[in-house]
Amino acid sequence: MFKTVLTLFRGSAAVVEDELQDRTALVLLDQQMRDAAAALDRSKRALAIAIAQDQQEGRRLEAVQGRIADLEIRATAALDGGREDLAREAAQAIANLEAERDAASTARALFAAETVRLKRHVANAEARINELDRGRRIARAAEAVRALRRGGIEAARPYECTLPEAEATLKRLRERQLEAQAADEALMELDVATAPLSVAEKLAAQGFGPRIKSTADDVLARLRAKRAA
Repeated sequence: MFKTVLTLFRGSAAVVEDELQDRTALVLLDQQMRDAAAALDRSKRALAIAIAQDQQEGRRLEAVQGRIADLEIRATAALDGGREDLAREAAQAIANLEAERDAASTARALFAAETVRLKRHVANAEARINELDRGRRIARAAEAVRALRRGGIEAARPYECTLPEAEATLKRLRERQLEAQAADEALMELDVATAPLSVAEKLAAQGFGPRIKSTADDVLARLRAKRAA
């Protein structure tokens, strides 16, 4: 008799737990979707910032290239006029501008890679949120049907909710793992994109291989060669 009562108590507790999970599932899903939508908005803002910064670097790059071209003309004229001192001063300014130009080009490349990644992430998130919204509408309709069944149209069977809940939990776990993997891969791509340039600069600074950044002497040599031609 005691064993029977204990079994009944455990069965009643399981039914109560299932009913509680059923009542809170849609509330939990609604909040999760609100959180997902907020995260999507943050990603969109990050994408907009990346695009704006890329455009800003593009304008800076165009301005620097224009200043380089102007100074090259003036430095050549100074060489023609026998003003080696002024030509060298202009050459140093050109070398500095070329370093700034190279930095802007590198920044634009990084912004371009980040923009592509963010666009892909935003598009994927929007598609998933739309799919979740469709699933939520279906879930609400199914919940309404179940409420009618619990009201007497058809007897409810509590055990039927176990497998769908387990499948939903597994699906959420897999999605989080895929998102984490995608984030790690994106960070690795950025590291790979920037590391070779840093190593090349270190080697060039020690005299191994050609210099990456031009100097005043390089600019003067180029201008003299252009002048001679």
